[in-house]
Amino acid sequence: MSFASVSSWRDVRLAAGARAVSVCGDFLAATSLALALQEAGAGGLAVSALLLAASAPVALLAPVAGRIADRADSRTVLVVAGAAQALVCAALAFVSSPGVIIALVAVLACGLAVTQPTLAALLPAMVRREDMPRASGINQTAAMVGMLVAPALAGVLVGRFGVRVPLLIDAASYLSLIAAGLLIRTRRAERAPAAGPPWRLRDDRLIRAMIGALAAAVAGVGAINVIEVFFIRETLQSSTTVFGLVSAAWTGGMLLGAVLFGHLGRRQTAGPRGSNAAGPGPARAGAVGSLDAARLVRIVLLLIAGSCAPIVIGAAAWDALLLLPLWFAGGICNGGLNVCTAVVLAERVPAAARGRAFALMSSATQGAGMIGFLIGGPLVDAFPPRPLVAAAGLAGIVAVLLCVGPVRRAGREIAPSGPVETPRTVPAGDSVGP
Repeated sequence: MSFASVSSWRDVRLAAGARAVSVCGDFLAATSLALALQEAGAGGLAVSALLLAASAPVALLAPVAGRIADRADSRTVLVVAGAAQALVCAALAFVSSPGVIIALVAVLACGLAVTQPTLAALLPAMVRREDMPRASGINQTAAMVGMLVAPALAGVLVGRFGVRVPLLIDAASYLSLIAAGLLIRTRRAERAPAAGPPWRLRDDRLIRAMIGALAAAVAGVGAINVIEVFFIRETLQSSTTVFGLVSAAWTGGMLLGAVLFGHLGRRQTAGPRGSNAAGPGPARAGAVGSLDAARLVRIVLLLIAGSCAPIVIGAAAWDALLLLPLWFAGGICNGGLNVCTAVVLAERVPAAARGRAFALMSSATQGAGMIGFLIGGPLVDAFPPRPLVAAAGLAGIVAVLLCVGPVRRAGREIAPSGPVETPRTVPAGDSVGP
């Protein structure tokens, strides 16, 4: 499916570095803006509107953002979007009206809706097929490092300088996207119409089942993000420090999971010795890719269940410290499934449609996360937190069980249900078109 003939680790590291810096900046901005709204006298409704403004464009603009990622030159997209986001974030540092802040955050998220699938679709074009898990692991690890560094950095900066300095740093972080766009040699742009019928999500049962199970799990985790503060602080009567440690345990597990599965996942895509993506013809490549993708989707379902099971067990905890190893284990599975889902899309989707596929997956998960946020608040007002924690985890496990049958049926098909393109290999520094 149009992987590179030689892996360009330089480009992989540039893309990962840009993602780490921008993710760190995003978390700095999130903390700063929440504080800015609080200082302006805004209530919980304004904070909820801020969260929705930051996620809704990614979910709603997926069809448009995916087409931009597939049809426009990747360098142009990264440079233009990065510059626009830097300007918008700089403007955020000098406004105080809650309405204006929320509007600018929505504009900022429009840029994320485009750059996210562009970078994701660019990664498979940088590496050989068997190196895709490692490259995805590096990319996910970079994002986790940014997430881990940001809270501590935000606390220091906001406490010492107020909210403006972190927002200006976030604006500068978007310059990393411009630098990545200019320095990354691998490029994607539409040069000619794709061979065969266009790829459609509804025609691919494997990916459809995987995204469905993932979205259900994300909705449960989104609800947990609202419920756990009441569960840990009120039901388990723990301090804010313990709450912070429990939250950090999940992110730390995701970091380890990205590293582990980045190395282990290579065995799932390497195929038989002597075979690779540049096989003798499309039939052979399609068969290998289909079988590997089916195996990876089954692993994704197991990892989703592995992410949800610790939440169900954690509902029975009598002390918040017992949640630390459980949340860490769930985070490991979460980090692993992030790597595996990226590999599945790279294996299963034609190169010309990868941007749209990654955008659709982001849309599904962001939309599910918003549903989780929306239902978590009313539920925690109506029911005790403990059974809600168990119910949120069970929802993800039930989704996995419902998807086992469709994944098995789709895995029996040797040829992919979507269009198969003849594998092509190109130098990592050249443009990669459909």
